[in-house]
Amino acid sequence: MENKIERQREHFNSIAHRYEEGREDANHKRIKHLIWSSALGRLGGLKGRPVRMLEAMCGYAEGLDLAENIAGLECDYHGFDYSEVIVSDLKQRMPDADIWQADATTYKPTSGEFDLMFLIGGLHHVPDNAAGVVRNLADGLAPGGMFVSFEPTHGNPVFKAVRDRIYSKNEIFDEATERAFPVEEYLGFFRNAGLEPVHVSYPGLLAYVLYYNTYAFPFFNRGGTGMVDRVFALDRIFMNSFVGRIFSFATVTIWQKPA
Repeated sequence: MENKIERQREHFNSIAHRYEEGREDANHKRIKHLIWSSALGRLGGLKGRPVRMLEAMCGYAEGLDLAENIAGLECDYHGFDYSEVIVSDLKQRMPDADIWQADATTYKPTSGEFDLMFLIGGLHHVPDNAAGVVRNLADGLAPGGMFVSFEPTHGNPVFKAVRDRIYSKNEIFDEATERAFPVEEYLGFFRNAGLEPVHVSYPGLLAYVLYYNTYAFPFFNRGGTGMVDRVFALDRIFMNSFVGRIFSFATVTIWQKPA
């Protein structure tokens, strides 16, 4: 198990800057904005006061950007990642923020310490430990606190096979340590941690496939942001339905700790 975690750390160190460059693509930014604008309105109850926020497996602090610029929250930010490359970069860019290196599979926050948690695309990097990661993090939420998550998932065996093939062929991914989740398994991590669902949607449809992972699939990235809007308008019809659950490659969830 430890070898897998270390392999994943080394792999992400090797692609960190390529990953960051891809996140600057205009079409990626647009699809991300559309996906999260439709979800983060559920955090409105946290507005009007400073929010103590933890971003686990933080990457380049994407969750902070979403919390402040889409959800409109005032955040006291804390974040950790296992990649020393990312932690070093973030400390230079955000010298006043509390950012540190930690292994999500062993990290345990102080019970009730945070009002808000974000974990975006991190669990599939530690699939063997995902349930424990969520359970430990959930304990760090204050009563009434919110947990925002976004992970690659699949709702049918054909899409699982497609993703497995991609993981084995695309150098951005490491098939030996990464695994997406069946939807029900993913949702179970949070239910079993005692959290209650506030929002579940399935935006991993056509616009996601074409524009979300532009650094991994540059050949899909065609057209401008207007095209992103038009494709996402079609996806929106299905993304909150059972049809979306079956055909989506990703799931967005927001959970709350009972008061």
